[in-house]
This record gives sequence, structure tokens and C-alpha cells, in this order.
Amino acid sequence: MIKRLHHAAYRCRDSEETRKFYEDFLGLKLADALEISSSVAGHDVKLLHTFFKMEDGSFIAFFEVPFMPFEFKIQHDFDLHIALAVDEKVLDDMLERGRKAGIETRGPADHGLVRSIYFRDPNGYVVELAAQTGIPNSEWPLGHAHRVLDAWQQHKAAPQT
Repeated sequence: MIKRLHHAAYRCRDSEETRKFYEDFLGLKLADALEISSSVAGHDVKLLHTFFKMEDGSFIAFFEVPFMPFEFKIQHDFDLHIALAVDEKVLDDMLERGRKAGIETRGPADHGLVRSIYFRDPNGYVVELAAQTGIPNSEWPLGHAHRVLDAWQQHKAAPQT
């Protein structure tokens, strides 16, 4: 059975630029960096794999592969983003810090259960800081998510008029 997230990994253009955003700006500790010269399949590679630790022990990680082009395609937030949990008191300070640092910064957005702000990291990824404001997921009525999903499936399959 799956216990928790260990890490989510993404490509990055430059490991130091990425470190400045995740460690200096967001406050995540650079916990490990691995220089890798051979892939699991046995191919010669030259890459750096960095890990930034979150309070729960999970990581967000990055691969810098200097000799392999990295062309990030700007996408909508709902196509690709990572949401990191924070206390609500952090949001306003981080929003101001992002704006002062010249980082693409948006929000706050009130989603009912969470209040969020958004940044674009140096690689183009959207990073959401989300503060729980409503009922915790653990207290939702049993079967709630399945009922919403079932209703969605029926609605999207219905002919549009």
C-alpha cells in the first residue's frame, strides 16, 4: 500500500537558479544533490538530481540535464502545477515577497476549502501555496468524492444544447 509521497520530480534549466527559488524564496531546504552518470537502463548520462525537503519529510526534486534541451511549454495552471500546503498567515507575506522579488505572482484566490496564491518558478512551473480554510478533507462525508465524480461523468456525457 502506498504510504505517502516521497518526491515529485521535474526538469529544470539550471540547478542553482532553481535552488534560489525553492530554498531562498520558498524556504525549502536543499536536502540532497546527486550527480548521476549512468541511467537505470545503463546509458551514459550527465545530470544533477536535487531534492528540496518539506516539513512532512517529502521532497520536490529536479533534474538538470545540461546537454539535453529543456523546452518548457507554458500551460494553464490546471494542466500542470504543484500545490504546497502552508498556514494561512504565510500567504500575505509570501504574496508581497513574490511581488517585491519580481516573480510572477498571482492571487489570492478563495477556492472555498483553500485560499491560494501562485508563483511561476524559474523553469516555468506554477507553484501554488494553499492554506486550508474550510472543512478538512478527512471530515468530508463518506462517499462525497465518488458522488461528485459520478455526477460529473453524467454531466459531461450529456449532449450540449
